[in-house]
Amino acid sequence: MAKSKRSLQPALSDKQLKKSPTGITGLDEITHGGLPQGRPTLICGGPGAGKTLLGIEFVVNGALRFKEPGVIIAFEEKSDELATNVASLGFDLSKLQRDKKIKIDYVHVDKAEIEETGEYDLSGLFIRLDHAITSIGAKRVVLDTIENLFAGLSNEGILRSEIRRLFQWLKDKGVTTIITGERGVNTLTRQGLEEYVSDCVILLEHRVQNQVSTRLLRVIKYRGTVHGTNEYPFLIDKDGISVLPITSLELKYPVSREKISSGVPSLDQMLDEGKGFFRGSSVLISGTAGTGKTSIAASFANAACLRKERCLFFAFEESPQQIVRNMSSIGMNLETHIKSGLLEFHSSRPTVHGLEMHLVEIHKKIQQFNPRVIILDPITNLVTIGTVSEVKSMLIRLIDFLQNRQISVLFTALNYNNVITEQTDEGVSSLVDTWITVRDLESNGERNRGLYIMKSRGMKHSNQVREFVITSEGLELVDVYLGPGGILIGSAREAQELEEVTGLALKTHGLSRRDREIERKKTVLEAKIASLQEEFESVKDELYRAQQEEQLRQEIRDKNRIELLKKRYLNENPSKTEKGKGKSHGKSK
Repeated sequence: MAKSKRSLQPALSDKQLKKSPTGITGLDEITHGGLPQGRPTLICGGPGAGKTLLGIEFVVNGALRFKEPGVIIAFEEKSDELATNVASLGFDLSKLQRDKKIKIDYVHVDKAEIEETGEYDLSGLFIRLDHAITSIGAKRVVLDTIENLFAGLSNEGILRSEIRRLFQWLKDKGVTTIITGERGVNTLTRQGLEEYVSDCVILLEHRVQNQVSTRLLRVIKYRGTVHGTNEYPFLIDKDGISVLPITSLELKYPVSREKISSGVPSLDQMLDEGKGFFRGSSVLISGTAGTGKTSIAASFANAACLRKERCLFFAFEESPQQIVRNMSSIGMNLETHIKSGLLEFHSSRPTVHGLEMHLVEIHKKIQQFNPRVIILDPITNLVTIGTVSEVKSMLIRLIDFLQNRQISVLFTALNYNNVITEQTDEGVSSLVDTWITVRDLESNGERNRGLYIMKSRGMKHSNQVREFVITSEGLELVDVYLGPGGILIGSAREAQELEEVTGLALKTHGLSRRDREIERKKTVLEAKIASLQEEFESVKDELYRAQQEEQLRQEIRDKNRIELLKKRYLNENPSKTEKGKGKSHGKSK
């Protein structure tokens, strides 16, 4: 029960504390809604950290997006100087002033400008600030920078009293205020007091490491609400400030069972059901130089565009024109996809930004372009601006971000040797869903490529090594060919195949000759059989005629013998013959 009460407490405090959204990408997420409404917020940092820009963007976004007019009190730069400085970011301060959406007042601080009561008094500033607020009904105020108000003041008691009075006056006016302050030696501000009376304190830092700069933001404190406490990288570009929130450590994101093609049909066949990778999954293609990693990545991008899906291609080695030209030689027309708006390249050397800045830029491009597929080629180049552990940390956050959005990502990584067990993939092989390795296979005095799947989560996959061939028609994986001496690749495979084809032809020819000889012998044999059959029939007929004749002769002999016997009998017994005649005569009488 105690645990549930603690989990409910932040939610209750968030509802009780009203917030003013800044409109700055990422910052509202970190602060869970924006800056404390009607209270002062201190933005501190060193020179060039982005304090003034953050304050101006807060006021401009309030005027344009949230219908909250704002006042900018500048102690260092005049109105026209500020307008010129932020014009490159798309902010037209002059127009906003004409429309009475914002008001900029430059205050040159010295004892002549500020009325003094006793030793030091800010009442004159309060009068001037109150007039500016009421003239446009301002809801937001920026004071840039607070150090100029107390320059040369050595009495710490008066200093503390006036700072507290300034912050209380702003609270009483009910305006949401940003106060910028310069970083002290061992304190957040020069005076070391502002951070204690502010309701919210945000620290901006601009670090340079290995000649690469990185901007970081951290919420030091925020009274009355929960907030992000980590260091968050932020980017300043033509669109203003973009802050990258650290991805949640909870592994909770949607998954898909849909499968998408790799762009290489024979590679798809090595995966379960022959349909390719899971949508929203992460794929790593690792291999030594020249093994075709970028070609596989380009095939993946080409397949996505053919499905009418948007693809972002981040190249860290080659320019877009170079990639388009090279891929045209293997049958891929990426230029068509660029013109159709389905494919977008972003090419730069890793050293142009720090790791965190690259991550911010990738996030921003994804939010602007809304792709279904992204490619990073190669991630190993990022090691030039960070350690392997830092690169891994950055890629973990990127993978989590992409998986939450169900965006498929393909990384390429360069292996500097052929030892697979050595960590040469920047530590992401354990993070990705599918890991494919392309290696050099040297034999018979030539270099060929071999491809195999190290792992593919959630699906069956082939465990065979395939010969990887790059042709003018595209990419192809040749089926495993086993010769007498083992796996054959390249010209050895072709020679063996030719030998087998030749042997098959000779065998077929030999079988054909044998078949013809058998047929000829069969014909001769059938002719002999027919002749013998005819001879047999002739002999049979002759024997039958002889038998018939012999039977007829026998019948004639038997008949003649009977006749002869009859005659002999009559000759020997003539009386019987006479009596017979007499009886015959008597009867007739």
